[in-house]
Amino acid sequence: MSDPPFDAVLCDFDGVPRLWDPDGMTALDRAAGLPEGTLAAAAFRPGLLDAAVTGAISDDHWRAQTASDLAGVCGSADRAAELVEKWSALTGRLDRAVLDLLAGVRGRVPVVLVSNATTRLEDDLVALDLAEAFDAVVNTARLGAAKPDPRVFEAAARLAGADPRRCLFVDDTLGHVSAARAAGMTGHHYRHADRLRSITAPLLG
Repeated sequence: MSDPPFDAVLCDFDGVPRLWDPDGMTALDRAAGLPEGTLAAAAFRPGLLDAAVTGAISDDHWRAQTASDLAGVCGSADRAAELVEKWSALTGRLDRAVLDLLAGVRGRVPVVLVSNATTRLEDDLVALDLAEAFDAVVNTARLGAAKPDPRVFEAAARLAGADPRRCLFVDDTLGHVSAARAAGMTGHHYRHADRLRSITAPLLG
């Protein structure tokens, strides 16, 4: 068997093996009688989201602040808390084709999950039965820096035990892929499993 073209695969979570219903949050808005985009605007407000994915605040704090910010538009704190609770119950769905592909890759090289996530990531992985699906996990909320910060890519390569120049980085956000390339990695802008399968084919035997 020939030597693999990469010594590690570093893979994003949301948008690659875990997918979200694009209508999920807007459906909750509609059910609550709110304009579409209201929940997302509050939850993903740049300063608040940045604090959550760099660990400056916990996941619980992030969601509590989102509820607080929504209290006015929801008409009461209780209604806002109920909306955030329903949002928090969403877990997305898993793309089994991608997970099977990554499992095959792990037979040749380490696979490291690299996610701009909150302190809830580890619990999500357990709940989704993915706690053992990766060789290591870079949760930016634990690291204190989020993609596209170079420290994230350095940490991922270090956990993989690989030279960044020998790492394949996979992400559905083009800016993160560009940052990984700037760090010396091979970057793949993820769109669908078939293309990823083609790129990783030399690792699958």
